[in-house]
Amino acid sequence: SVPIFVDFSFFNSIESHSEFTCEPIRLRMCQDLPYNTTFMPNLLNHYDQQTAALAMEPFHPMVNLVCSADLRMFLCALYAPVCTVYGHVSMPCRSLCQRAKDECHKLMEIFGVAWPDDMECSRFPDCDEPYPRAEDLLTGSEPTDQSSMTVQRDYGFWCPRELKVDPDLGYTFMGRKDCSAPCPSMFFNQQELTFIRYFIGVVSIVCLSATLFTFLTFLIDVTRFRYPERPIIFYAVCYVMVSLVFFLGFLLEGRVACNPVSPSQFRASTITQGSHNKACTLFFMVLYFFTMAGSVWWVILTITWFLAAVPKWGSEAIEKKALLFHAIAWGLPGALTVTLLALNKIEGDGISGVCFIGLYDIDALRWFVLAPLCVNVAVGVSLLLVGIVALNRVRMEIPLEKENQTKLVKFMIRMGVFSVLYLAPLFTVIGCYIYEHTYRKIWEKTWMENNCRRYHIPCPYKVEETSRPAMVLFLIKYLMMLVVGIPSVFWVGSKKTCFEWASFLHGRRRKDGVNESRQVLQEQPDFAQSLLREPNTPIVRKSRGTSTQGTSTHASSTHLAVLDDLDEPASSVHSKASYHGSLRRTRDDRSDTVVYRGTEDRSFHGSNPRLDHPLSTHSSLHQIDSHSRHSSQRDVSEAPPTLITHGTTASDGRAAENEGTSA
Repeated sequence: SVPIFVDFSFFNSIESHSEFTCEPIRLRMCQDLPYNTTFMPNLLNHYDQQTAALAMEPFHPMVNLVCSADLRMFLCALYAPVCTVYGHVSMPCRSLCQRAKDECHKLMEIFGVAWPDDMECSRFPDCDEPYPRAEDLLTGSEPTDQSSMTVQRDYGFWCPRELKVDPDLGYTFMGRKDCSAPCPSMFFNQQELTFIRYFIGVVSIVCLSATLFTFLTFLIDVTRFRYPERPIIFYAVCYVMVSLVFFLGFLLEGRVACNPVSPSQFRASTITQGSHNKACTLFFMVLYFFTMAGSVWWVILTITWFLAAVPKWGSEAIEKKALLFHAIAWGLPGALTVTLLALNKIEGDGISGVCFIGLYDIDALRWFVLAPLCVNVAVGVSLLLVGIVALNRVRMEIPLEKENQTKLVKFMIRMGVFSVLYLAPLFTVIGCYIYEHTYRKIWEKTWMENNCRRYHIPCPYKVEETSRPAMVLFLIKYLMMLVVGIPSVFWVGSKKTCFEWASFLHGRRRKDGVNESRQVLQEQPDFAQSLLREPNTPIVRKSRGTSTQGTSTHASSTHLAVLDDLDEPASSVHSKASYHGSLRRTRDDRSDTVVYRGTEDRSFHGSNPRLDHPLSTHSSLHQIDSHSRHSSQRDVSEAPPTLITHGTTASDGRAAENEGTSA
């Protein structure tokens, strides 16, 4: 057959093959050869003649100066091999390679060109035959529109020139090194991306407002939320940061998650990877750390509920473990974040504008996202169910009044609703990740099928199933990643919160607010007691280091008296009522008050008969000598006044001694 030579320059055309067929040689260096057709990818894994022409450019000076008669043929045998029968690849002989290398070695050093490693002569067969061989030309075919010499094999993914990055960055995309995914998205068009971005922006604002409201409500009254519900506040803080990062990603669009376009290097915008992009690294650290920390704080919340419901730990006992809780909640996510930074697993998300992991690296998604979330859910749900069963057992076995039964049921419902509002979005997010993990290979092969001609890369071989992700799947994923932080606002939402905000906005703060804040670590109500107590019964607080000789106000005395009234007999209650009535007497009758108090204490301890009425005090006074009585009154009036604290027996004993001496 008459050879067909195509006078066609690479620089005048960007056309590439659509199928792997014998195609005309377009390389200028390889014209006027014994053959005029070649196939791609060639022996050096160049997937089209454009790429091969760029790789051959450093050898043009040596070919033009004819440093060796064998150099041109040897280069063409590698960059544009002869197209023969399918399955047969004709390799140049080692002797041809060695002659070309030896004769052109000095000239290559002058031009600063090194002999490539993939052209090392030891890689070729040990023979001494010309190229092409005679048998290579027997079945050579001319290029036609429908050639029968189609190469039927799968070449996998070839990274296009537009998606290549610098080798020192360590990028990987679809198993190819020094390659990155197109940005902003390889699956959605611009209209779909715009809708998703605005959707994420609106949801992030809602989540940021809800979680920030929860945290500010806590700051207004820090004593209101104690253990076991204190972890909800830290959980809200975590999602304040998560929603803030998504909101910043919405504002910055793809300026953080994407590498810029470089027309001079024929590079398109690609997804950023690794830690070389400082802004992307910061976004990743904040987003991943607080996402994992929020999940751990929910587990700690279930732990505190478990400790309060099953072993009946009080608030003070749980708070003693607060340092351990903080170490776990912040330490574990911190360790995972540092590990991912060391492994250089950061990936930009061109859709949301943030940086995370597992978007293209399936292994990172499996071990650093799905595994921690599944473990946290398993532990948290187990503790939650045990706690609910324990509280329900308390409700069924311990006889409580109807009002207390209702309050306990309301607490269980509140705890269950909060957990469902957290678990439902979290399960949805995990489901979206698993679905994405399962179908990503199909989506990527479909993307190759649709874009192989655009990027001039080998099209996939025998694509049996094509699919692209639905936009609603990503909408649900981003929605649930943010909505999972909103349930915290339902826990603090109550009339009391409204009253606190109204007082704060009007500048009316409680006078004892600062004192109560300082006493958070000193006075902790028992959690089980707060559940089972009477609605009007104050909580007994254990004060550590409080002196019994200090001043007691009438309000605190009345408060503690009401507590004692629940446990003491009616006669003692009547005596205390008489005592509190005596405190309201004038200063002139203070001596009578002291004498009466001492008499009452003696009757209480069994020393004398009990006095049932205050008039009995006057009858006992008539039996005392007049001189002794006036002397006793004078001694008492000259002595400094003593404020008697309820429940203290030391001052009562001293008053009894004074009365005995007077008598």
